[in-house]
Amino acid sequence: MSSKHSLHQLLKNPRIWQAGSVFADAATVSTGFENLDRALAGGWPVGVLTELLLDSYGIGELKLVMPALVRLSQQSGENQGSLESMAERWVLWISPPYVPYAPALEQAGMDVSRVLVVHSEHRVDVLWAMEQALRSGTCAVVLAWFQAVDKRSMRRLQLAAEAGGCWAVLFRPAKFIRDSSSAQLRIHLRPDSGTIRLDIFKNLSGRPDTVFVDT
Repeated sequence: MSSKHSLHQLLKNPRIWQAGSVFADAATVSTGFENLDRALAGGWPVGVLTELLLDSYGIGELKLVMPALVRLSQQSGENQGSLESMAERWVLWISPPYVPYAPALEQAGMDVSRVLVVHSEHRVDVLWAMEQALRSGTCAVVLAWFQAVDKRSMRRLQLAAEAGGCWAVLFRPAKFIRDSSSAQLRIHLRPDSGTIRLDIFKNLSGRPDTVFVDT
């Protein structure tokens, strides 16, 4: 095999992040916001780790992901290789800072019978639960709230998301924005005049961007 061919095959591997590259065939879930879908080349990427960093909780981050959560909770049927292959899988919340309020989720359109919530005060348990859930193939999305996460654990979570074909989302404080991360999508969220400002600084499409979303 020529070195040129070997390099070509290597660069096709989605685990290799290249600035300026676009993975047109990456599976996505629409965010529900047209401008954000454009910035993310279709929507939230599936099978990779997404990291949302914010200065404080409660700035509208759940409203940001809610349209996609609602859609995934309502999926029915199965069609391997498409979004429908995520049908009838769980929407899992791990150690959220606030207890999800079922009536509010239902009002938003979510099928709460597909929602699971896991609580733990121990970082090791949270990491273990997230990795196992991602690898299981039984979850359409796993949302988890963390503080510090070491490089090895981040890498394991990314590989687990890939193995399970899951939308994996980490919510972390913005103070970790300069940390090295295996997450292939990293976004800094900030409130801005009644909207949420999203500074997309690591993206599958390779293009840094700033998007304002009115939730």
